[in-house]
Amino acid sequence: MLSIHHLDERGLQRASVDPAIFFVASKLDPSLLWVDLLEPTAEEEALIEEQFHVAVPTREEMREIETSNRLYEEDGVLFLTATVVTQLDTDHPQNNPITFILTRDVLITNRYVDPLPFQRYATFAARHPEQCRSPGAILAGLLEAFVNRIADALERTSDEMDHLTAEVFTPIDSKRNQRVRDYRQILERVGRSGDLNSKARETLTSLGRLLAFLQQSNHKQIDETTRIRFRTIFRDLRQMSDHAAFLAGKVQFTLDATLGMINIEQNNTLKIFSVVTVLLLPPSVIGAAYGMNLRYLPGAEHPFGFSLAVLLMILSAIVPFMVFRRRGWL
Repeated sequence: MLSIHHLDERGLQRASVDPAIFFVASKLDPSLLWVDLLEPTAEEEALIEEQFHVAVPTREEMREIETSNRLYEEDGVLFLTATVVTQLDTDHPQNNPITFILTRDVLITNRYVDPLPFQRYATFAARHPEQCRSPGAILAGLLEAFVNRIADALERTSDEMDHLTAEVFTPIDSKRNQRVRDYRQILERVGRSGDLNSKARETLTSLGRLLAFLQQSNHKQIDETTRIRFRTIFRDLRQMSDHAAFLAGKVQFTLDATLGMINIEQNNTLKIFSVVTVLLLPPSVIGAAYGMNLRYLPGAEHPFGFSLAVLLMILSAIVPFMVFRRRGWL
């Protein structure tokens, strides 16, 4: 889908256009500042290339990880591809490439996903014309929207890890019959938080490289005000990267602690089975001895022989139990 954004007194206004009339419409509208390609067709890509004399990267080219294929300048046009995390509100966030092409007159974005920062910025820019008076300012606004979105993701991860840490280390009061912890569910939540944090770190790294490249450029659309905004965003990225690294360590700590708790629970279960086995062993020996078909057994012919044997078996179980309790093994 091809969308154009032009500036008027209200702000940056969006319109979906027919590719067949895009060439004429854009020529007649000097206020055009932003062209957005969302899952473009081959016809739309060819039209943009013909109109602005740029080579729009294909989807396969956008996925390449080499910096030289992601950040470069040709004939005064900046080609900037960043990997950004999307679907943050789901259990399966994904990283997808988005390309920003900063020409002498307009900003062109090429993407195959529709992340929330694009929608939020378009809504914001439609009411604030002073924030989007140039393609460079629009690029800065989009990057700020992505940084704010990543900040929300890190805050959510931080809150989730605080809850998980408290859940893992809070003692269970057995006297109140509290529910036994579901460590499988805890591990799943830790895994989701770690996956989201790792994808957020990848996005921060990608955007950091993009901003470092932008600050070294002398592009005509990057004035001093826009350059200051880029520096501010870059500082925010570095601080968020440090926080994401801290969260990664917290995720690993919580994971190790959860696995340790699982081992403790398993050891406690095995200990119970071992104690039960030890407690039942003496009565089993006594019962087996008196169950033999032998004529001469102490007390076998006594009128209370059976009762005495049962009492002996009970005592042989109680005595080890009391010894274990006094030594603190139970």
